[in-house]
Amino acid sequence: MVVLAAPTPGIHLVHKAVGLSSFDVVRDFKHRAFEAGQKKLALGHGGTLDPFAEGLLLVLAGQATRLMELMHPLPKTYLAELAWGLETDTCDLQGKPVFEGEASHLSPVTLDAALTPFLGWTEQVPPATSAKKIDGEAAYKKAHRGEVVEMRPSHVFLLAARWTAHDLPRRSTLELTCRGGFYVRSLARDLGRALGCGAHLTTLQRTAIGPWADPGQGQERLLTGADLVPWCPTRFLTDEEAEHLTHGRAIPAGALAPGTWTMPEGFPDPAAPIRALHEDRLVALLRPVDEGLRTFANLRGGL
Repeated sequence: MVVLAAPTPGIHLVHKAVGLSSFDVVRDFKHRAFEAGQKKLALGHGGTLDPFAEGLLLVLAGQATRLMELMHPLPKTYLAELAWGLETDTCDLQGKPVFEGEASHLSPVTLDAALTPFLGWTEQVPPATSAKKIDGEAAYKKAHRGEVVEMRPSHVFLLAARWTAHDLPRRSTLELTCRGGFYVRSLARDLGRALGCGAHLTTLQRTAIGPWADPGQGQERLLTGADLVPWCPTRFLTDEEAEHLTHGRAIPAGALAPGTWTMPEGFPDPAAPIRALHEDRLVALLRPVDEGLRTFANLRGGL
C-alpha cells in the first residue's frame, strides 16, 4: 500500500484516472491534508476533466490557489478517440443516442479538410452536461434534473489539430492543442454534424497543460519556486525589495529576466504578469505602475 505525503503548498501535477471526477482528486488531497493536521489548507484544481477522461490535472495547494486564473489561458493538449456514426446527448460514450448516420463516405482526406473550419477563434456551444455555469449553477446539474438547458456559444481557440490514426468508418484518433474553455466533446459533436454522420468521444486524455506533461498513472509531481508560471517574466528581489512588497510598497521596475518557457507560435497572448522570486521562492505577482512595480497577488510565505 502506497502512503502519500501530506500536500505541500505549490502546484501538484496529478494523473486523474478514468471514473474519477476532478473534485474526487481534490477531495483526496483534502483528506490527506486533514490527516496531516492541515485542516485549513486551501485546495483547488486548475481545469476540470470529465469522469470518463484521464490525464493531467493541476491541483493547487495553499497560496498556489491564487495562481488559478493564470491556468485558464494556457495551451492544453489532448488525445481523443472519436466514434463515427452516432451523436449522443452528452457528446461522449456515456450519453444517450440522439442521431445516427452513415459514415461509409469518410476518408482521411475528408477528415483532414473537416478540421480546418474549427482552427483559430470560433464560437462553440458547450455540452449541456458541462460544468459551464448557468444562473450560478453548473449546467450538468440542471441537465441531470431533467431541465431543458440552453447553452450560449463561447468564444474558444483551437491552435492545432491532426489525426493520428483511423479505423474507418468506425473511429479516428485526434491530437489537438487548444486554449482553456474549449470542449473537445463539442468538437466531436460538431465534426459529426459537419460530416453528416454524427460523432461522439469514446476516450479523452489530457497529455499536457502549458509546459507541464502528464506525470503518468499513479504519479505526482510538485512544482514550486522557479518551476511555477515559467512563461512569466521574472523580477529577482533583494531582501529589502522583498520587505517592501510584503508591506504593500512599490519597488523600482529594475531588470526583468524573460520567461523560461514560451507559448507555442500563434497562441494568444495570455497577458502574463511579472513573477517576483526571492531566495528561489515565488513570493508575489507584480504589475507595472507609475512608481515601478507593485504587488497584485501576495503569496504570503512564498512557494
